[in-house]
Amino acid sequence: MPISVRLDPALEARLDQEVRRLGVTKSEFVKDALERVLGLKSPASLLQQVRRGAPMGDSDVLENVSAKVTAKLRARRSD
Repeated sequence: MPISVRLDPALEARLDQEVRRLGVTKSEFVKDALERVLGLKSPASLLQQVRRGAPMGDSDVLENVSAKVTAKLRARRSD
C-alpha cells in the first residue's frame, strides 16, 4: 500500500545519505525502520537466530553470496 510522507529538507538529505551508504532503497529503509519501531522486527531476536544457527530468510537468495559481493566490489572499483 503506497504512503506519502513529507520530510523537512535536512531529514530528507540525511535519508538520502543513509540509503546510499547502505545500498538500499528509501522504501526498504523506511519499511525496516517501521518494523523495528513497531516491534515487528527485533535486532535481539535476529541475533539469537544467528547464534542458534537457525535458518533465516530465503536460502535461494543466499546462494553465491561471496561471488555477488565480489562482483559488486569490482564494479565499484571500476567507477
